[in-house]
Amino acid sequence: MNDDFRTSLAAFDPDLHAALVGEEHRQQRGVELIPSENYTYPEVLAALGSVLTNKYAEGYPGRRYYGGQEYTDAIENLARDRACALFRSEHANVQPLSGSPMNQAAYLGLLEPGDTVLAMDLSHGGHLTHGAPVSHMGRIFRFVRYKTDPANAGAIDFDELRRVARETRPKLVLCGYTSYPRDFDYAEFRGVADEVGALAMADVSHVGGLIAAGVMNNPFDAGFDVVTTTTHKTLRGPRAGIVLCRKAFAPTIDKSVFPGLQGGPHMNTIAAAAITLKKAAEPAFREHARQVLTNAKALAKALLDEGVHLVTGGTDNHMIVVDTAKSFGLDGREAERLLDEVAITTNKQVIPDDPRPPLRPSGIRIGTPAVTTRGMGEEDMFRLADWMTRALRAASDEATLPQVRREVEAHCSSFPVPGLGRLPHATARRRPRRSLSDSVPSS
Repeated sequence: MNDDFRTSLAAFDPDLHAALVGEEHRQQRGVELIPSENYTYPEVLAALGSVLTNKYAEGYPGRRYYGGQEYTDAIENLARDRACALFRSEHANVQPLSGSPMNQAAYLGLLEPGDTVLAMDLSHGGHLTHGAPVSHMGRIFRFVRYKTDPANAGAIDFDELRRVARETRPKLVLCGYTSYPRDFDYAEFRGVADEVGALAMADVSHVGGLIAAGVMNNPFDAGFDVVTTTTHKTLRGPRAGIVLCRKAFAPTIDKSVFPGLQGGPHMNTIAAAAITLKKAAEPAFREHARQVLTNAKALAKALLDEGVHLVTGGTDNHMIVVDTAKSFGLDGREAERLLDEVAITTNKQVIPDDPRPPLRPSGIRIGTPAVTTRGMGEEDMFRLADWMTRALRAASDEATLPQVRREVEAHCSSFPVPGLGRLPHATARRRPRRSLSDSVPSS
């Protein structure tokens, strides 16, 4: 918050101001390891709070329903052009308000109610919007599942996937994940889709920034029809979504987003996304993305060295799934709570074919985007692994948790959060890093 806004908000609404300041302090003093969270750019925060919040812009550039659209058209065109260039896509719709409506628009544009979609099983890494029974999309369309093979480092069994596809004849083959620590072979998915006459769609929300930076596979290189991604997470932007597609599907996708699903777009968010996409095209972002992957592998190695059981045995992307039940005798909810006690934020997570319920699953999910954004490197990942394992092994040790928290907060004081700067107590100095790249396995 800038000083003028802080002063006026504190005077007008001290309760809300106190909560905002509390969240600032929480973010600065602790470690954010939820892989779907990140710290955005100051320029993005400025755009989100801009006068574009005031403007209705229903429709698309050159075809709006209200007047006064000269500048909104320019902004949306910038965002669309930058998205196409980054992802090597023929068309981009930047109006989806977030990840769920983004995927809903794609399904509703490409499918008819009752059509079959082949998607990843939720306990094996699939997302809520990939057909969970509790979601509206799960009631409108028929979702069938493929799974990973835990005995083969979590690889996709494409022979089995092909068998299911031949049996169920899906109209859409969907690949994407929310808790799968590996990359995909998109050409194999495209091959299955072609064999059964289906469309190929990828939801790359988690790894969109890593794909944009060229450090992970791009579905369009395998001839995919539609790719969706959120703009936060690894892209470090505002909370929004983008639907990318081949030119042949552009009219269908655009009509599905508006007027099919949404009304006026949030132009302040589209401006923030345009800034994000420009940032993602810079060499500094590509280096950042490489460091995200390096840090994830370092953290995975450090946890494995501590005897921690990881789902798939490691990671190829920015995230790690820890089986806390097998490693520590703790369900994911209790592990999440204990790590909260030491200022390390994670989220409870189901593991493949989890015998436990979703609110008390067998694991937690962690990731390295946010800590990398703060400037942490491989040496810091080994410290994180130490703090995590000490906390999770000391569930009933009242003395250990406060000590670990003090160490975490002291360390975090040397790594300002973008847009927040250092808190007044931040006095610790960083120690030189030693590179551990050569010792991290290519898992």
